[in-house]
Formats: sequence, structure tokens, C-alpha cells
Amino acid sequence: MQDDEFWAARFEEQRPRLLAVAYRLLGSFAEAEDAVQETWLRVSRASGDDVENVGGWLTTVVSRQCLNMLRARATRRENPLDARLPDPVVESGEADPAEQGALADSVGLALLVVLEALDPAERLAFVLHDMFAVPFDEIATLLGRTPAAARQLASRARRRVQSATPAGRPDRGRQREIVDAWLLASRGGDFAGLVALLHPDAVLRVDTGGPGTEVVHGAAAIARNATAFRGDGIVSRFAVVNGGPGIVATAAGRPVAVLAFTVADDVIVEIDILTDRSRLAALGIS
Repeated sequence: MQDDEFWAARFEEQRPRLLAVAYRLLGSFAEAEDAVQETWLRVSRASGDDVENVGGWLTTVVSRQCLNMLRARATRRENPLDARLPDPVVESGEADPAEQGALADSVGLALLVVLEALDPAERLAFVLHDMFAVPFDEIATLLGRTPAAARQLASRARRRVQSATPAGRPDRGRQREIVDAWLLASRGGDFAGLVALLHPDAVLRVDTGGPGTEVVHGAAAIARNATAFRGDGIVSRFAVVNGGPGIVATAAGRPVAVLAFTVADDVIVEIDILTDRSRLAALGIS
């Protein structure tokens, strides 16, 4: 029989992993924190019986909580094709060290957008197995399915992810050069220069948190959007967003937009922009 002090210590050891699991499953910092907190409440109310694999057990508990949240989200979603973006991870060096360690290898924002389109069971099977090496028999128990069915869910999700993930990604140095060129062209209103940096079938998602949220297709339409997104007092700088190239735009010292770029074969194939002021404020970007 383990006491409360034992469980508190083990939980703190596992918190970074639990937060990483919850973030990938939910795509939201606030919801991930809620799931981890609910996991602790459940652990603290448990009988305290010995558990052979503490990390695995806690992962199961937080995953079950996330699955319930995903299912609740799916039932109330009015428009499954909206452009709501997951919360971006912006590397600033000022985040809590434990959380920074858990999210340092965060999946790209574009991949999280793909995960948002999966049903809850597919997302859980793919994330737990492919990202955290959880065996299919454990995933099956969570989902109330057979191991073969859990494997099929992950495989179906993997195919969707692979079909939506561009190949031919350049190294980080080349990605930064392309994003720097985008910054220069957008500041100068260089429409032709912006079009040249974009794949003809590029996709832009803009999440304002309300009116103005949209998905834009095609290089010319995206370039027009970029030339319009200029204003006095806006300062833009390169940033690492979810491990990839991005931009943080600020006005009067406050963030007004975070952009994440997906680059393949030396052109931009996807841009995801979050301009929701309340969500940006919660990110704590300096």
C-alpha cells in the first residue's frame, strides 16, 4: 500500500509526460492542464494500492480523461470544417522548464490540424501508439475495442496523416531563409515575391476566435491576404513555432498574431495564423 506522499512524488515525476500526451490529444494548453489536474484528483482519491507500472497507469488515466473531452467536443461542434487552430508552442526560453521540456519536441501545428479532423478514437489510437509507444492491447482497453480494432484505427489515422504531411522538407536553415523572405516581401507589399514563395495550391488558415476566421486556398489569394495584413506599429520577428519556422507579430509589446509555416520542396505549402487575442495572451509570449 502506497501513501499519499508516494503518489504525489510519482505524479510530479510524470507530469511533463502527462502534459505532453494531453496536449497532443487535445491541442489546447488549457484543456491539457485541466485533464492533467483531473488525473491528479482521480489519483489522490484512489485507494493507494500498489501499481506495477506507475507511468503507464497515469498515462491511461489522463488518456481516458482526454478521450471523454474529445467526445464531448465532437458532440457540440457545430461546424467540423472550421479553421480553429490548436494552441501553438512558441519557443521563447521563458516557459516553465518542466513544461518546456514536455513540449520541446511538439508536433508541428499542421499535424495537429490534421489530428483535429480525426474522430476521437482514431486520434487516441494514433497519438498513444505512434507518439508514445503505448501497446495496442492497452489502447484497446481504453477504447473498449479489440487490439486488432485499435491497430486498425491507428493505421487509418496514420494514412490520413501521411497523405496530409508534405515530403521534401528542407533543413531548418533553409526554412528560416524562406520565412525571412516572406517577411521581407510582406513588409514591402511585394505581391509577386509572395506568390513566388508559395505553392500554387497552398492553404492559409486564419483563426481570429470569431468573425474573420477563414481558410484561404491558392497562392494568389494568400498573397493578397498577406499584403493586406500590414499595419502601423506592428513588429514581426522570426520564431520557432511547434518546432518549425514561424513568425510572432506584436503591437505595443503585445502579441497580435502567431504564424506557423509548413515548407516543402523550397516553397510554402501551408500557413496557420492565430490572431485570437485572448488565446494569444494566455500563451505568455514576451
